Amino acid sequence: MATRVLQDYPSVSIQDQTLEGIVDFEVLFGRSGPVEIEIGSGRGTFLVAQAQAFDQTCFLGIEWARKFYRYTVDRIGRRGLNNVRLIRTDAAQFIAAHVPDGGVDGFHLYFPDPWPKKYHHRRRFFSSENLARMLCCLKPAGWINMATDHQGYFEQMQHVAGQAVEAGQVQIIPFRRPAGAQDGEIVGTNYERKYLKEGRPSYTLTLQKQ
Repeated sequence: MATRVLQDYPSVSIQDQTLEGIVDFEVLFGRSGPVEIEIGSGRGTFLVAQAQAFDQTCFLGIEWARKFYRYTVDRIGRRGLNNVRLIRTDAAQFIAAHVPDGGVDGFHLYFPDPWPKKYHHRRRFFSSENLARMLCCLKPAGWINMATDHQGYFEQMQHVAGQAVEAGQVQIIPFRRPAGAQDGEIVGTNYERKYLKEGRPSYTLTLQKQ
């Protein structure tokens, strides 16, 4: 079988070094519409299904791993999906430096790296600091949809979310099941399908900005 040659699609990929200041999403996508950001896009399974199902929504995927980023850019480009953009960068830094306040309708965080060792917990994306920044970026009633297979990380998510609930910043709402989820799935990503075969449970949490 021939090796698939991955292509770059300038209409899809965003070069981090070219960004200065706050991003104008209408310029970035060449259109207006709701904006949703996926943190950790992996191989793009969620983005492809969701972008096809909601073609009026603008989806921005953030991925750090170069091989996954290149694969997803190629996958999106081959399908001609004009409502998706990808950037390879650190998600926390990008959101802090480039995402406008009140500019995002929703965030997606599916099966993020759990950094299971205790001394690595500080590297987990979902933290009080990053939640505070995401809440600034969200529009009124905007939401954060999350799923993980790691019980320890889920407990941290619950703890951080609980503090925000007590502060009146968010409320917990039902999980928003993505369009690509098949029977027995909650999200429909490659990681989830792998974990289902292994018999590992998944945990979900969705927060809505107050």
